Amino acid sequence: MRVFKFGGASVKDAAGVRNVYDVLQKVGYEDVLLVVSAMGKTTNALEVVIKNYFDKSKELQASVQEVKKYHNEILMDLFEEEKHVVFKNVTTLFAELEYFLNHNKSPNYNFVYDQIVSFGELISTTILSHYMNYKDIKTNWIDVRDFIKTDSNYRDAGVDWDLTQQNISKNVKRKVLNVTQGFLGSDENNFTTTLGREGSDYTAAIFAYCLNAESVTIWKDVPGVMNADPRFFENATLLNQISYREAIELAFYGATVIHPKTLQPLRRKEIPLFVKSFINPVLPGTSVSKGADLEPHLPCFIIKKNQLLVSLSSINFDFIMEENISEIFGLFHKYKMKVSLIQNSAISFSVCIEDKFGNFNELKNILSKKFQVSYNENVSLYTIRHFDEKASQMVEKNKEVLLKQVSRETMQIVTKEV
Repeated sequence: MRVFKFGGASVKDAAGVRNVYDVLQKVGYEDVLLVVSAMGKTTNALEVVIKNYFDKSKELQASVQEVKKYHNEILMDLFEEEKHVVFKNVTTLFAELEYFLNHNKSPNYNFVYDQIVSFGELISTTILSHYMNYKDIKTNWIDVRDFIKTDSNYRDAGVDWDLTQQNISKNVKRKVLNVTQGFLGSDENNFTTTLGREGSDYTAAIFAYCLNAESVTIWKDVPGVMNADPRFFENATLLNQISYREAIELAFYGATVIHPKTLQPLRRKEIPLFVKSFINPVLPGTSVSKGADLEPHLPCFIIKKNQLLVSLSSINFDFIMEENISEIFGLFHKYKMKVSLIQNSAISFSVCIEDKFGNFNELKNILSKKFQVSYNENVSLYTIRHFDEKASQMVEKNKEVLLKQVSRETMQIVTKEV
């Protein structure tokens, strides 16, 4: 079985859904499992719904209607008959969403977040599956929450691999086109969980691992894995082949083309990963597989914007020792801070972090009780794998360098625009 993942950009409108059909016609669809994300910017739109829900905003219903309108326009474009069963199925999903908004009693933001954003994937796969059937490609729509079981760490759930393996190996049908949702799972109480933003790649890897899949293909709007994000760097170059190790390094440092967790299960079973273009599906793209000889021979650039550079220093000029660092990292874990860079001296400790859950102010107040805390907001973290002097100079040009760190293979530079 092959596993294909289509992200939100690939199904952002009716033309995108039609293109998925065309891609499948060109590359084959028998014995394939499709993992599909929410359409376009639906997750962002549902995050507005969540904000309005907690703010008790008068705009709540309007924000729900925006999501309905967006999907209804896609439906009207794809299906000639409004009597088609897909309209009823999508209406039922929106009714379930509104029922939750009207009856939920939990004040837990992360729990509510997962229950609401999950409708993006449920709706997109319902539409895609029905369209494939409409075009005479028979599909088997499956609810991923019945297969991927997790803990209750809402918004960043951990997978119960044993139970997930049992569910997938026993119940996924072979020799058909399966369609399921990325990003989602469920806990022991059958409440919906999510695997972290952009977690659909990880979903594809989970299914591939449990099915001993032939391969995983992530379909993107770029030709494959580039040595830099073409939105920020000119003359980005396609990497034809890279090793699991290099892909894991790139993903760890923030390369958005592959989700960081995706590579580990694939590497364990040596399942090859392909990153290909849904615009030109016959092009080879990038292959990720085993082999030390697959390292790129040119600098690879990764940029993470809107980071925080935080420096902690001892109030009494005491050394910052292992027990201090252990305590600090315990707090980073508690407040869900993603640490991307560390640098320390005798009496100071600096980190570049991402505050994706909005917990920094609370964390800062805790840290201030024991340390002097200084920080820079909205900094950019550049990571250069296989760096050279020219690459460093290009990144630093017209920027204020706040911190620089160099190892054998990797250079990291924290900058602020001048």
